Amino acid sequence: MQFFGRKTRSCNLDFSINSFRENLLFILFAFLFFSPFLLYAQITDYKQFTPEFQLNRAITDKWAAEFDINNTFSSTPSQDKVFKTVIQGSGHIWAHYFYSPRWKFSSNLSYFYNHDTPEIGQYDSKEWRLALQGIYYIHKIGYTLNTRMRAEIRLMTNEEGVFEDTYRYRQMLKFIKPINSQVLRQGVFYAVASEELYFRSTYKSTGFHYFDRNMFVVGGGYMINNDLQVELTYTNELIPRDNGGILNNLISVTFTTNNLFPNIKHKVGKLFASPPPDDEKE
Repeated sequence: MQFFGRKTRSCNLDFSINSFRENLLFILFAFLFFSPFLLYAQITDYKQFTPEFQLNRAITDKWAAEFDINNTFSSTPSQDKVFKTVIQGSGHIWAHYFYSPRWKFSSNLSYFYNHDTPEIGQYDSKEWRLALQGIYYIHKIGYTLNTRMRAEIRLMTNEEGVFEDTYRYRQMLKFIKPINSQVLRQGVFYAVASEELYFRSTYKSTGFHYFDRNMFVVGGGYMINNDLQVELTYTNELIPRDNGGILNNLISVTFTTNNLFPNIKHKVGKLFASPPPDDEKE
């Protein structure tokens, strides 16, 4: 009886530790989400919507490529309706290197077309962006936690059409929790939450010289199969500035595919493949 008693106490201790970790993560995300509102009272908020498409392709066991495209619809100071104005369109090309099960390193080239974007100004601005990033994964039974470090060089045109360069560092913490399974696979729903802080170098626009913005994301997704998933998220993006903050309330729908064109080629090949001869059927 003493042996079983010790085992029960051990199980209860493990359960308490796991519960403490989950509560600590919740408190951390809640603190990071609500703390900016305690600092900035004068905030102008905008409602936004973004559809995004991601195409991933495995090249080798260690290398993968990714192409993203999206548009952002938003309300503006002169227009309350979200779908009346497209404030930003962008395309992204990524190269990923899977160094180990815990580390992934990536490089990126992006192009943005900004139109009446609230944080930039009431003019059109073209932007090229280069990025280097590293992601460290913590895989646990039932959830995954990762932290992402990204450095960016941004080349943006000002009101005169002249490119100006700025530098930005981003630090993100992300939590993914499968709901009806222990791992992400076909037919599994999952929850996702992330918190990201942005820091930038000084440039001519008004605002803080180092801290750029805070972005909190919460939502969920569904694995249609191992090569196709859809994700719905809400993003709360706070951009503090000396003359008042900007609060973007963004709803995003993201479709992600893996090896799309090889899969299409395979299915088309099977569709038009000639049937085997009768003697082979027998």
